[in-house]
Amino acid sequence: MCGTGARRVQHLWRQLLPLPPRGSYPSGVTTPLRADLVCEGGGVKGIGLVGGVTVLAEAGYTFPRVAGSSAGAIAGCLVAALQQAGEPLTRLEDLVRSVDYRRFRDVDLLGRLPLVGRALAVLAHDGLYEGRYLEQFLRGALDDLGISTFGDLRIPSDDESAEGLPDQHAYRLVVTVSDLSRQRLIRLPWDLPQYDVEPDHYSVARAVRASAAIPFFFRPVRQPTPAGDATWVDGGLLSNFPIELFDRSDSLEPRWPTFGVRLTTRPPSPPATRRVEGPLGIGLAALDTLLTDQGSSYLEAPCTVQRTVFIPTSGVSVVEFDLDRAAQERLYQAGREAAAQFLRTWDFGRYVALCRRAG
Repeated sequence: MCGTGARRVQHLWRQLLPLPPRGSYPSGVTTPLRADLVCEGGGVKGIGLVGGVTVLAEAGYTFPRVAGSSAGAIAGCLVAALQQAGEPLTRLEDLVRSVDYRRFRDVDLLGRLPLVGRALAVLAHDGLYEGRYLEQFLRGALDDLGISTFGDLRIPSDDESAEGLPDQHAYRLVVTVSDLSRQRLIRLPWDLPQYDVEPDHYSVARAVRASAAIPFFFRPVRQPTPAGDATWVDGGLLSNFPIELFDRSDSLEPRWPTFGVRLTTRPPSPPATRRVEGPLGIGLAALDTLLTDQGSSYLEAPCTVQRTVFIPTSGVSVVEFDLDRAAQERLYQAGREAAAQFLRTWDFGRYVALCRRAG
């Protein structure tokens, strides 16, 4: 869908979901619909993110800044790149549908050895899969949009969304990565100077590849530093849903909201129960639990819930790369339905009054 079709859908959304009256916006906010965007990680379940973000875009929203972990970083980098290139976000669906998820399981010759190959690959390379397909796919998709490094995603100083931002934070995209060497969460490109790396020159695809390096499944990214290589893995280990990343630290009201998109049901919905058997099953269940339930008390806080799209994805593993087309479509439609439901009740003025009012 593009051009006239996209405008027709946007017009329909504006009829179904009329803009709140002018007085419901905080002072200084005008009618264009803008929201910073934070996408949760969740491996292959990230297909649901695309459905959710597409509906937000069809409703007229643009996203000055986007952040994400793991699968959220993948979706986020494509959203940021499409907007920077002046392309409609309706293209996001086509990009994600072009991914062959089975190729994520890119084992090398060692990993293909009978019986012991997979265990040897993990021992030799700290990960079963190379992660090469993901990075190559992203490089190709981003290159087509004129995006290679974070410098290509800089926010111009005269852009309204750059107002009040320190220079090191003036980027359209932020991806989170867990640095196992330093035992801390890092935000790329913001924290790259800590590694003696010029942020504007760092590859976006490489950063997202690091953010999506699920431990034991994908090889970590080794980042050279003067003190030795740092080991970067999935950002979801330390912060799978950094919804507060773009919140103002001063006492002023936000000019527009931050929307979060999560790959879990809204609390306190009971989680789905599934059977867990064997060492591999326990490992997968532990990984799923870590990536989807960390910091649940914070994530279930009323002011977090109020600005978050909750997409039900239970029953799908983060590394279930052999999902058939029907299952992929169900995830995508779940994202669309969740975002549509969110928009029916979203009220920025009410959110600010309850959660962000100055003083």
